[in-house]
Amino acid sequence: MDVLERVRALCLALPEVTERPSHGEPTWFVRDKKVFVMYANQHHDDRVGFWCAAPPGVQQSLVEEDPEHFYRPPYVGHRGWLGVYLDVDTIDWGHLEDIVEDAYRQIAPKTLIARLDET
Repeated sequence: MDVLERVRALCLALPEVTERPSHGEPTWFVRDKKVFVMYANQHHDDRVGFWCAAPPGVQQSLVEEDPEHFYRPPYVGHRGWLGVYLDVDTIDWGHLEDIVEDAYRQIAPKTLIARLDET
């Protein structure tokens, strides 16, 4: 499975998530309205990754600790969104699953978060 398919699977496993292109890239929405993850295939540079909503302080912490895997994305980085490189030698998919779920929790309404917590 390629990296896009793995990111897609992580996103679509969450309640009421849909996918459609936005700005020419696969993008995942909560209830088809609010973006929580956007794929970035050499969108603004020569790297492959994704951008996602992140809890306060997470972007700065991860970028400082591990700039080989994380970055401040253009356009949404000023709002605390996190960039995750996917074109690296090793990817910790368990950690990325947590990052995607955290992104979802930043955007989803409380009713959907409660559904997620039930599972």
